[in-house]
Amino acid sequence: MVIKVFLASSSGSTAIKKKQQDVVGFLEALKVDYTQLDIACNEENRMWMRQNVPVDKKPTNGIPLPPQIFNEDSYCGDYDTFFDAKEDNSVYAFLGLPPPPGSKEAEQAAKVLGVENGTPAEEPKADGSVDASAEVPVEERNGDAHGEEEQAADEEEVEGEGEGGEEEDVADEETAGDEALAEEEEEAVEETDEVTEQANAQEEDEQEEADEDREEEELRQLEEEEAE
Repeated sequence: MVIKVFLASSSGSTAIKKKQQDVVGFLEALKVDYTQLDIACNEENRMWMRQNVPVDKKPTNGIPLPPQIFNEDSYCGDYDTFFDAKEDNSVYAFLGLPPPPGSKEAEQAAKVLGVENGTPAEEPKADGSVDASAEVPVEERNGDAHGEEEQAADEEEVEGEGEGGEEEDVADEETAGDEALAEEEEEAVEETDEVTEQANAQEEDEQEEADEDREEEELRQLEEEEAE
């Protein structure tokens, strides 16, 4: 794939010249192979560039200005889109080229790919080693921790049930003690009532006997008086 940069070597516009220099200088710094095609001295280059810039990318007057960048016959963009790609560290994507290994754009692409696949990308440390934890999904790395938390929760629940059971046993024992005490009190009351009833009955019997004796004594005295 050949990158084509359409330029105007004899342009009288300082702005256009500066933009062309920026594009060429940046491509050379990246060591990207490209070909310069002059539209000022070659009518065929100028016509080809104008015909192959997409209609929606052309300015209002319909005449695109250099620099215009292509990858073979595929349109990449003008200076403004190239500048935006440079700011976003995505020039290789803009050019339709694979980023070289170790470049910032390659690292960015790896991160994006990792996020899309649901696995985090590996990031080299300062010493060049890779964090092994990056290879393990977060769910798996946290699996042991979750297991320990669940186990601790189960143990707390079991302890809570044990404490609750002990409290229930104590409550049952207290209830049983209260019932036994109540029964004893009832029995004591019944015995007291029974003793009281017996005492009352005895008093009544004694009273009846006393009354009978008094009546007999009164009758005997009457009989003696009548006999006299």
